[in-house]
Amino acid sequence: MLLNILPQVLVDGLTLGFMYAVVALGYTMVYGILEFINFAHGEIFMVGAFVGTEVLLITDALGALEGMNPFVALFMTLVIAMVLTGGLGVLIERVAYRPLRGAPRLVPLISAIGVSFLLQDLVRFTEALARNEFYLNTPTLFTSPISLGGIATIPAKGLVVIVLAIVMMVALTLFVNKTKWGIAMRAVAQDRNTASLMTINVDKVIMLTFLIGSSLGGATGVLFAQNYGTIDPYIGFILGLKAFTAAVLGGIGNLRGAMVGGVLLGLLESLSGAYMGPLTNGAFGAEYKDVFAFSILILVLLFKPEGLFGEAVKEKV
Repeated sequence: MLLNILPQVLVDGLTLGFMYAVVALGYTMVYGILEFINFAHGEIFMVGAFVGTEVLLITDALGALEGMNPFVALFMTLVIAMVLTGGLGVLIERVAYRPLRGAPRLVPLISAIGVSFLLQDLVRFTEALARNEFYLNTPTLFTSPISLGGIATIPAKGLVVIVLAIVMMVALTLFVNKTKWGIAMRAVAQDRNTASLMTINVDKVIMLTFLIGSSLGGATGVLFAQNYGTIDPYIGFILGLKAFTAAVLGGIGNLRGAMVGGVLLGLLESLSGAYMGPLTNGAFGAEYKDVFAFSILILVLLFKPEGLFGEAVKEKV
């Protein structure tokens, strides 16, 4: 009985894990460059979900969504959400983080938390004003299930999430490793002062980092809304914390670590949600899956604080 549901549990875990992985990339990119945790990144993901949902709702209200190819509709939604959230990320960096760049690390961290609450309330206020509610149902573009050889059934939207998340991660990896701007980002992450002496425009590189990371976060918000159907202004908080957990699990600052950490955390969470109840005779149910996820973070911090793919750095006196 328990083994019968295993394929479905793995598929659900992969879908969730790839979303964690893409959001975790935003955390790890900013940390790699600036060495601070951008806690507003979860809210940028949330803004992306709302932008995507509003685009689909408006298109539907105009009568243009019906009959439109779902891949065209998704592409249009992703482009608009990525442009707006990318611009939002650049704006946040310019207004809330750049003036604090030389300040103690705690100061920009507090600023990030403030931006996080500000974005939550702005979205809640705007949606309440426009629609008189801030819990939105997203029009579903992909409805038909796909059978995996009779072993498991995966909703088409879940498969779309996995494929697009892989495409985004591969594209980012190629960009960072094969392009001039990607090499500049790695140089700034290695040593910001030396990079500036090598004529690299550090401000532009940091701005580009926020642009790419926020765009990926916004795109993941669109995929989240498609996969789960209902969104609210607070979805970025827990998912952002878990994506941050995934980044720490893989080794924050390491792109490969963020990807592996996200997928691993999604699988662990899905497996614990499905099997914890039966294996403990009901003592612990699926509601404890979040406890399980954050227990993983604590264990990693205790025994391998640099993460699975991170490198231990010795502080110089």
